[in-house]
Amino acid sequence: MNSNEQLSSVEIGERLKVARETSKVKQEDAATRAGIARTTLVSIEKGQRAAKIEELQVLSLCYGVSVNSLLRKEAVHVDLVPRFRRVADADQPEVEEAAQLLNDLVKAEVELENLVGISRQRNYPQEKMILTGDVRLQAEQDAQDLRRWLGIGDGPIQDLFALIELQMGVRIYVRKLHPKISGLFAFDDSVGACILINSSHSRQRRNQSGGHELGHFTATRRVAEVYEDEKYENSREERYANAFGRAFLMPARFVMQKFKEITAGSSHLTRRHVIILAHFFDVSRQAAVMRLEELQLTKRGTWDWFVDNGNITDEHVRQVLGDRAALDDGLSESPRPSIRLESLATQAAQKGLVSEEQLVRLLKLPRTQVRAILEEAESGKDEVNDLFKLS
Repeated sequence: MNSNEQLSSVEIGERLKVARETSKVKQEDAATRAGIARTTLVSIEKGQRAAKIEELQVLSLCYGVSVNSLLRKEAVHVDLVPRFRRVADADQPEVEEAAQLLNDLVKAEVELENLVGISRQRNYPQEKMILTGDVRLQAEQDAQDLRRWLGIGDGPIQDLFALIELQMGVRIYVRKLHPKISGLFAFDDSVGACILINSSHSRQRRNQSGGHELGHFTATRRVAEVYEDEKYENSREERYANAFGRAFLMPARFVMQKFKEITAGSSHLTRRHVIILAHFFDVSRQAAVMRLEELQLTKRGTWDWFVDNGNITDEHVRQVLGDRAALDDGLSESPRPSIRLESLATQAAQKGLVSEEQLVRLLKLPRTQVRAILEEAESGKDEVNDLFKLS
């Protein structure tokens, strides 16, 4: 491939320099890997000397990028981090690290899209404005409107993240973050809406975080947000997002119906009732009780009472749900690429556009996990071929 057919030597040199600095590789080390003198690499980065294709291949591997990303006109330039630096308390190192991770995952996905020639289709509803008055009432209505727009009825959502990613076209990732961070949200005109959720939290808490970030996507789309659900936020935007998340995951009419069924014949709300309700809607126990309070199905302060009187513990859940309790913790799940990102990665690998090493760096996953994903995709391809042979 002739690089001059794509970009000038100056443009390629600049991209090589940016890639090297981003990966924190010294010029001397990169030049040694490529089998050239450091002064030659300096000339290449300045555009004074054209890089040979074999040099590009070695340098791209060294920097953890693809040759195509260096040569294509539409190479990826994503920078979401500055948006988070404008968020209050965003100078914390854990927030900076999470923001950089989201930025890197978005960049990796867009790069893979370019490689395999697939563009993301957005199916975004019209953005709302947070109006004057009670934000919880507006969040309730907006959540109902979005469910209606998506055509999903009032029942529990089986896979919230698949719905957000595949039906709406929002980029969503699940990775291990600092325990206090539940999720991040950012929007950029070039790459669209992007969400990162903490994989170290339980599945129910991840769902609630996803619903919260969906609230920001609905009404404050162009404002980057770091969600810490243990931190009390009194802003209208945070109260809206919290209320939206609960209303979207637990529609009022259906909650009332299930609450009536679960508590039939009881005179008081018990831990058992809360556990069953939370399990049914696949949300945290706290979110379930807060929803009951919002709908005036129990008194304000009910959750605080539980917390002050022994809480509703995992042991309580095991006593009520038995073996099903293991499904509720979700803590043993290893972070994987999103459904779409995994598909893009395996397609690119099967076409020989990226190496296993490059996918490890792009996907921010251990080599063993990337290899398992690629082997799983390869075995699936063999099964399809066998199926066709049988027919």
